[in-house]
Amino acid sequence: MQQQREPTASESYFWPSVWAIVLHVLVFGMLFVSFAFTPELPPAKPIVQATLYQLKSKSQATTQTNQKIAGEAKKSAARQTEVEQMEQKLIEQEAIKAAEQKKEDAAQKAEESKKADETKKAEEAKKADEAKKADEAKKTAEAKKAEEKQLADIAKKKSEEEAKKAAEEEAKKAAAEEAKKKIVEDAKKKAAEDAKKKSEAEEAKKKVAEDAKKKAAADAAKKKSQDAARKSAEEKKAQALADLLSDTPQRQQALADEQGDEVAGSFDDLIRARAAEGWARPPSARKGMTVVLQIGMLPDGTVTSVSVSKSSGDGPFDASAVAAVKNIGRLTEMQGMKPSDFAPYRSFKMTFTPEDLAL
Repeated sequence: MQQQREPTASESYFWPSVWAIVLHVLVFGMLFVSFAFTPELPPAKPIVQATLYQLKSKSQATTQTNQKIAGEAKKSAARQTEVEQMEQKLIEQEAIKAAEQKKEDAAQKAEESKKADETKKAEEAKKADEAKKADEAKKTAEAKKAEEKQLADIAKKKSEEEAKKAAEEEAKKAAAEEAKKKIVEDAKKKAAEDAKKKSEAEEAKKKVAEDAKKKAAADAAKKKSQDAARKSAEEKKAQALADLLSDTPQRQQALADEQGDEVAGSFDDLIRARAAEGWARPPSARKGMTVVLQIGMLPDGTVTSVSVSKSSGDGPFDASAVAAVKNIGRLTEMQGMKPSDFAPYRSFKMTFTPEDLAL
C-alpha cells in the first residue's frame, strides 16, 4: 500500500495566508467605500475631552452644523476605533492561527518524525530481517556445502580404504606366492648345500686320513733322518778326537782346523735337527715361509736367548720357531769346542723354513 505524502510547512501555511490576505482586502475595501460616501470634512482634529457650551449668541444653524460635525467626528472616531479593533482582532486571530498552525506544524513534524522513526525502524527491522534471512541462508548453504564435503570425504576415504584393502590383499597374495617360491627355492638350495656339505665332509675326511698317513710317514722319515744326522755327527766327532790324539801336533792342528769347519757345519744341522724335534706345527704354517732367528748361546751349549730378527709375516709360525729353539735347552755336543770355533755361536742368526723343518 502506497503511503500518503504529508504536506510541507509552506503548503500548510498557504491557505491560511490566502484567507488572511482576502480578509484584509475586504476590510480595506469596506473602509474605502465608507470613506468614499462620507462628505468631505475639514481635517480631523485630535479628539479632546471638552465640554461643549452652546452660546446663546450663536445661531441655530451654526449650532446644528457644529452638532453635525461633532456627530460625524464621533462616527469617524468610532469607525476608526472599530477598524483598529478589527485589525487588532485580526492580528490576534492571526497570532492565534499562527500559534495553532505552529502547534499543528510541531505536531505534524513530531508525527512526521515519529513516522520517519517508525519507517526507519521498520526499514532497519526489515534490513535486519533480510540480513538475518541472508545469514541463515548463507549458514544453510555453508552447512549444506560442509555436509556435501563431509559426504564426499567419507566417500573418498571409503574408496581409498577399499583401494588400500585391495592393494593389501594383492600384496598379501603376491607375498604368499613369493614366500611359496622362496620356500621351494630354499628347500632346493638347502638340499644342494646339504649334498655339497656331505661331499665336502667326505673329501675332508679322506684328506684328513691322507694327511695323517703323510704326517706319520714324514715323522718316521724325519726321525730316521735325525737319528742318522746325530749318529753321523757323533761319529765325526769321535773320529776327529781320535785323529787329534794319534797324530803329531802339527797334524793335529791342521786336522783340528779342518774338522772345526766340518763340525761348525754339522752344528748348524744339529741345531736345526733339535729345533725340528721340539717344533709344534701351527695350523697357519705353509711351505715357502721363512723366519730369521737371532740366537744367543753359552760355551757349554746352553741356549740363552731367541728372538725374531726377520718375521715371516705369520705370527704363530714365528712364535713356534722361537719356542722350538728355546726347547733345545742345551747342546752337550758343543762342550770342548775351541773358543775360536765357538765364537760364531755366541750370537748368530739362523734361518728356518717349513722345508728345513720337514713339513
